Amino acid sequence: MELLKPGVTIDFLRHRKTFATASIVLMIASFASLFYPGPNFGIDFKGGTELEIEFPGEIGSGEVRQTVASLGYVNPEVIEVVGSERRFIIRIQEVSSLPADQVARIETGLKKALGEVQVEQLRVSPGGDKISLRLSAAAEPDTIAEALRAAGAKVRGVSPFGPQESHRYEALLAGVGDEAIRGIKEKLGERAPESALRIEWVGPKAGEQLRDAAIKSMLYAIAFIMVYVAFRFDLRFAPGGVIAMVHDALITVGLFVLLRKEVNLATVAALLTVVGYSINDTIVVYDRIRENMQRMRDVGLYQLINVSTSQTLSRTVVTSLTTLVSITGFFVWGTPVIRDIVFALFIGFLIGTYSSIYIAAPFTEWMDRRYFRSGA
Repeated sequence: MELLKPGVTIDFLRHRKTFATASIVLMIASFASLFYPGPNFGIDFKGGTELEIEFPGEIGSGEVRQTVASLGYVNPEVIEVVGSERRFIIRIQEVSSLPADQVARIETGLKKALGEVQVEQLRVSPGGDKISLRLSAAAEPDTIAEALRAAGAKVRGVSPFGPQESHRYEALLAGVGDEAIRGIKEKLGERAPESALRIEWVGPKAGEQLRDAAIKSMLYAIAFIMVYVAFRFDLRFAPGGVIAMVHDALITVGLFVLLRKEVNLATVAALLTVVGYSINDTIVVYDRIRENMQRMRDVGLYQLINVSTSQTLSRTVVTSLTTLVSITGFFVWGTPVIRDIVFALFIGFLIGTYSSIYIAAPFTEWMDRRYFRSGA
């Protein structure tokens, strides 16, 4: 399929300053959005609790989401397990059911109830479902449980663990997951499950580590791609390819932030896909430019870029349209999580096609004219 007849050349670089200005404005706006209003991080990066539950009868994901939201949880994420109309994964951002002031009250209450027995260590699990204690002497589990309940903790049981001489105790509490299940039971009655099939949590520190690792993965990918392009072509081409990748990823993230879509590990995977697609599309144009350099030695880089981009335009447009059409179905019929991923891919692929033509190649021409002086 050919969009242009052989020999037809479009002067793409004619309006390069206009497109460059528009892209710079979009990149600045996207970068500023990272600070205000800031990304809407999901539980992968912010910390939270994940439950997998199975209802006794069929129920819609919308009703489940509305029920969980009515319990006071902000922006709960409800995912229907594939192949089941009764099993769902629920993600809520809350991690610990014990605020700092309540932990302080618990410690004070324990000291009063235990008398001469000292509380040497008190640690609350990030999931808010367990309190670990180390005492200076042995104590009755019932006494510890009563003191915890008096401080407002919802204790399910207290038991010693470890060697007897260590005087360690573990109090099991009703954590965020248990509270969510209890609330769902109150709202739905007999239609609610008796218990969760699985309850997992991601603490704030673990979420921060995942966020840092995600950022590093993006930077490493961009750095290695820049080295690859520099070795495959030359230093004139590498900066343009990298700027195009940063341009595509930054604008995609900016749209996610401005539309208040959740940023999680799936979003990072989508961004890495966008980066790979962007550099692949750019390298196709670069390859044609390099081929034409050997055939048209008396032509400047300005004209070479116009000719090469025109020759690859049909391939670029057809490939982009095919990719966009193939992922549109996921956006129309997919779950909310799938739709967010597809949205990132759709925007990224669209911008990636634009940047290959109006960002990467024009910047290469500027590099050649500014530093190598071989352009027209």
